[in-house]
Amino acid sequence: MTVPDQIVVPFASAAAATGAEFVETPVAYDALVLASFGGPEGQDDVIPFLRNVTRGRGIPDERLEEVAHHYRHFGGVSPINGQNRELKAALEGELARRGIDLPVYWGNRNWGPFLDEAFTEAAADGHCTLLVLATSAYSSYSSDRQYREDIAQAITKAGLEERVTADKVRLYFDHPGFVAPFQEGVDAAVRDFLAQGIAAADIHVLFSTHSIPTADAERSGPRDVDWGPGGAYEAQHRAVAEHIIEQLAAVTGGTTVPWQLVFQSRSGPPTQPWLEPDINDVIAELPAAGAKAVVIVPLGFVSDHMEVLWDLDTEATESAAEAGLPSVRTQTPGVHPAFVSGLIDLVIERIEGTPASERPHLTALGPWNDVSRPGDCENVRLGFKPAAAGIAP
Repeated sequence: MTVPDQIVVPFASAAAATGAEFVETPVAYDALVLASFGGPEGQDDVIPFLRNVTRGRGIPDERLEEVAHHYRHFGGVSPINGQNRELKAALEGELARRGIDLPVYWGNRNWGPFLDEAFTEAAADGHCTLLVLATSAYSSYSSDRQYREDIAQAITKAGLEERVTADKVRLYFDHPGFVAPFQEGVDAAVRDFLAQGIAAADIHVLFSTHSIPTADAERSGPRDVDWGPGGAYEAQHRAVAEHIIEQLAAVTGGTTVPWQLVFQSRSGPPTQPWLEPDINDVIAELPAAGAKAVVIVPLGFVSDHMEVLWDLDTEATESAAEAGLPSVRTQTPGVHPAFVSGLIDLVIERIEGTPASERPHLTALGPWNDVSRPGDCENVRLGFKPAAAGIAP
């Protein structure tokens, strides 16, 4: 990969500032920052939260209210903040179990506690060499680069440019700890349908993830690789899905179940191309394809937040019922012990400077880089903004 003559990795530790793809030098991090999306915690929070999510796009409140009803259905409370509190506690417990003295702070992109508040708190406690763990596993603008922009913006907003450094844990889409809960859920769902007398060939597995603009998908991942029309974002999901299906053969006696990568939660204007096909459209067509049951796998999601509870547990489940198909939505990683342990393994990788050749991964695409390459996950509409944990731009 060609890099600029003058390598600049904003806000990086000395080891990451070299711009090396993998940081194989130990770094004495003194705090971990859990970074997430955030969500409203009451009816009065919903519209202000959605304004934060869509800032800069000029979307009027009446259009935001079309999305707000998903949150209002659940009392205006997104489950994501509660889930992050549980994850933070689980991470702290796993660190303590391993005897690692590393405090954990938590900050969000779109709702309190905000990321700049987390950095401010960490710095006030005397912690200045920070490692950020984002609750997002895949390459795309919204799931990778925007977090890196948020880190840069939060440090600047907090006035900590000269006091802290911030690196970011690598994307973990194919780390064993992230994949294990999905594998466990798919295996169990298919095993149950087999026990009901449904043939493996009649059980269709739909791996679902958030749809994103096609232009963003095409720019996901390092730019010197031809990832195909869906960019690294789609390639990563497909690689993980293929691994899960391969392992599922142990449950089906060698029979490969029909499967497909599908998308959900599209929010852009009809004139803007987004990744397809939509999960509900695919479910409607399954009976004609001979399906007798459907397994819905929230492969793109770390926990049961709103897009899982509404788009899958409500809309997709209703679509399956309308198609006359029994359905099961499998678990997200959440605070599954394998996931929590795997996240701490990723943290230790950076603390110890583990060589890339020794880092666990389940697909040929991994292990993913520690320091993002120039131009990775560009947002074509917004252009490049300062972003931590990667070579500029």
